[in-house]
Amino acid sequence: MMPGKVLVVGAGINGLATAWGLVRRGFAVEVFEQGPVPNPVSSSHDEHRVTRHGYGTMHRYARLMPEAFAAYDAMWADLGRSHFAPKPLIVFERGATDWIDASTADMDAMGIGWREVDLDRVAQLYPMLNTDGMTRCTEMDGAGVLFPVRILTDLAVHLARRGVVFHANTPVDAVDPEAGTVTVGATVHGGDHVVVAAGAWVARLVPGLAGTVVPSRQAVMFVAPPVELAAAWADAPVFFDLGEASGTYTLPPEPGTRLKIGDHVFTRRGDPDESRAGTDADVERLIAAASGTFRDFHRYVPLERKACFYTVTDDERFIAEPIGARGSVLSACSGHGFKLAALMGDKVAAGIAAGEPYRH
Repeated sequence: MMPGKVLVVGAGINGLATAWGLVRRGFAVEVFEQGPVPNPVSSSHDEHRVTRHGYGTMHRYARLMPEAFAAYDAMWADLGRSHFAPKPLIVFERGATDWIDASTADMDAMGIGWREVDLDRVAQLYPMLNTDGMTRCTEMDGAGVLFPVRILTDLAVHLARRGVVFHANTPVDAVDPEAGTVTVGATVHGGDHVVVAAGAWVARLVPGLAGTVVPSRQAVMFVAPPVELAAAWADAPVFFDLGEASGTYTLPPEPGTRLKIGDHVFTRRGDPDESRAGTDADVERLIAAASGTFRDFHRYVPLERKACFYTVTDDERFIAEPIGARGSVLSACSGHGFKLAALMGDKVAAGIAAGEPYRH
């Protein structure tokens, strides 16, 4: 397809990454967002997110990660600054799982380093951890944190400079992927192609995804550690706790961010129009899990409990496919979305340019 005009619905990371890929290929782009840009209720809006090469038994994702890191490197070059901080990933098991062995097999194939950590040294190296029941600890390279709000903000500024037209606070009522149009109130906006990247709202605009892509209300907590552990946390890696009773992921405080704790248990419930303020019910399991991961967790001071909405599929896969003659949809799955967004958005853009919409 010769460069023309593409309409993108959604200004979260997938929508902005798709716009970025399109602009690089000479397309005129208009982006429609139901709230401000960036939108604080979008799934993408966060202080920091984990990225990594180890993916357990999800080998297909692992094989994509070298390309995903390279796509972000290309984005940093365009933005003129990087929003990634490399960090080791410390993964520990409480009982046998197949996650570490599956991850290290993929990492060996990719040439990414990793090493076992002697369990007798864990408490000395990481005094914040509860080592009860810990059966294995592994340090993995090729990981770190992305800074979503900074990325979204810089992308919006960069794209506007490149001529992208933003329609903020503009809810889209309907999408016609056969005609390449979006309808806002009584106004129909036309383009040569339309991409729906509407996050947790995607099935409202692409009804065929209802039941396949399910909104899932998730919770994280931002906390301040006890003062005697502040120095240890300032130099801490990313932690994954693989345990039935714990099962947390934890991002240490970085400049401009707070200590964040979450889990990877999908609720598969909720309406994305709900408040993002975390409730007692949202964090009940998370507090119990964190109490198993960290010593004296009751001494950590809560700063904020926050809910967000992921979209979830049964097999945790992305939805990237053509819809109609002049439409595409891009919907991430859970927290995998942000780390792979630069790559997926660029692939969708490349498919539109080639006249063969990308299918994942």
